[in-house]
Amino acid sequence: MLPTEATLAFELIATAKNSAARAAKFTTAHGEIQTPVFMPVGTQASVKSLSPHELIDADARIILANTYHLHLRPTSEIIREAGGLHKFENYDGSILTDSGGFQVFSLKDSLKITDEGVHFQSHIDGSKHFFTPKSVIETQHALGADIIMQFDECPPSTAEDAAIKKAVERTLNWARICKETHEEAPRGFCHGYPQYLFGIVQGGINESLRSYCAKELINIGFDGYAVGGLAVGESSLDMYSVAGFTAAQLPPDKPRYLMGVGKPIDILECIDRGIDMFDCVLPTRNARNGSVYSWDTSAAGAARAAIVTVNIRNSQHRRDFDTPIDPTCGCYCCRNFSRAYLRHLYIAGEILALRLLSLHNIHFYMNLVKTARQKILDNSFAEWKKGIVNS
Repeated sequence: MLPTEATLAFELIATAKNSAARAAKFTTAHGEIQTPVFMPVGTQASVKSLSPHELIDADARIILANTYHLHLRPTSEIIREAGGLHKFENYDGSILTDSGGFQVFSLKDSLKITDEGVHFQSHIDGSKHFFTPKSVIETQHALGADIIMQFDECPPSTAEDAAIKKAVERTLNWARICKETHEEAPRGFCHGYPQYLFGIVQGGINESLRSYCAKELINIGFDGYAVGGLAVGESSLDMYSVAGFTAAQLPPDKPRYLMGVGKPIDILECIDRGIDMFDCVLPTRNARNGSVYSWDTSAAGAARAAIVTVNIRNSQHRRDFDTPIDPTCGCYCCRNFSRAYLRHLYIAGEILALRLLSLHNIHFYMNLVKTARQKILDNSFAEWKKGIVNS
């Protein structure tokens, strides 16, 4: 039964042996989400080159859209009039919208930050805009995503502690306003179904600030908690350490979302540290650049022992008429097309190449997290993950 209540029901099913990895589930008005989960990014209400039907066929039950980009075009008002994002893009799975904060703060040349919000200029036409915590929540209500994010300040993770502390305090002040605005909606029932608000833990690589931010956000109370401000300049080891430390500070009965982290090995390392949800543009962006993922099955008895990247542009694939991208993959691309054909399409500049490669990479990511979930349930995750990351 789909939810009509305003509180997100999160069920923790299992925690892996010798690991903080978790298998859980929660349900929105648009379906059940099993975690760990990877969420393909559809910045402008479209996962690039793929149809909603293809996403559902790949078992992508939740995708992202971007508040900043949709605010600029076609505008949240247009999407509200259309009945929300689900109807607008004809996708019946769950949708998460980020707050647009990361995109806004990347516009350094036109940016002015105040305690009230952020002044910025559109990257499209130079028009001036002002995001506040209240306006960002109202925009996300109009967009109609199942999960919406608070407005936060995202400094570089390697910034000075004083700058990060200031960003944390501003993030917490904005979190309170976001929560108040959301509750006045009431609780996001703009389109007749509940929308769930997540808080975002900031703090760079400073554990003290991360802990402080997490505790204050928990006091405010959110449906889930995200770890923001990582994968923005720090080392992989620092990212893993901070993600694991922060996850341990968060309530065990709420989903934990690591924003913008999407290399396959990074996902496995952070699942191991207690993260439930991931998103990244990497699978479709890499596909458009001719880079696709596969399991290395070359060693006898070592099937799926290593994740490798295949550059479909390489001349070695020119006469490979027998091998799909990944012999272990059951996606439409791998069932039907050889590396030779895919290379030809890519070199010839055919749009079909981008579609097929993107489709495969999305299937690869979906299968990766589904396998991780099964390994958690089987109590074999730690050993399985170790074999992959050390191969």
